[in-house]
Amino acid sequence: MFARTQRLLLRPGWAEDAPALAGAIGDERIVRNLATAPWPFSLRDAQAFLASPRDPVLPSLLIFERTSGEPRLVGACGLGRRPSGAVEMGYWIARGHWGQGFATEACTALIDIARTLGLTCLQGSHFIDNPASARVLEKLGFAPVGLTAPRMSCARGTEAHARLYWLALGECIDVDEGKALAA
Repeated sequence: MFARTQRLLLRPGWAEDAPALAGAIGDERIVRNLATAPWPFSLRDAQAFLASPRDPVLPSLLIFERTSGEPRLVGACGLGRRPSGAVEMGYWIARGHWGQGFATEACTALIDIARTLGLTCLQGSHFIDNPASARVLEKLGFAPVGLTAPRMSCARGTEAHARLYWLALGECIDVDEGKALAA
């Protein structure tokens, strides 16, 4: 699955992307806000991530800035299945590209993909010490559900409190949001 925006190309990661991925994510301020990435994040971690099996339906995409030359890796985004069965959107942007709107632009395309896939609701979350991620979710139309829940941060080596959000893409089935989001 691929997507193209005004400034970006979103595509699956390939084995040859490992050095660029390791370089882009190799910053503790990024990795500590992700659930499953270890710190330090090495070339071997990038290779393992790119080789790991993916959900055949839900996209996991690298974000490349389109340039006059070769596209430049600036982050990643994707959809993943929570233990509750709900679908959650995740994203990160390399520190050198913060504040340029890449996360919002890439995730707007990802939300369009989710609609195309027939998804009716998306979840989102951010660690409470990452307010920039909250701003991205809010710009995308996600609404806070008024809950925080502990979420694992591999890089931190512990759970940290995360604020929970959701976005209706269509007719969402009325479920107990709190339980579904916290699971």
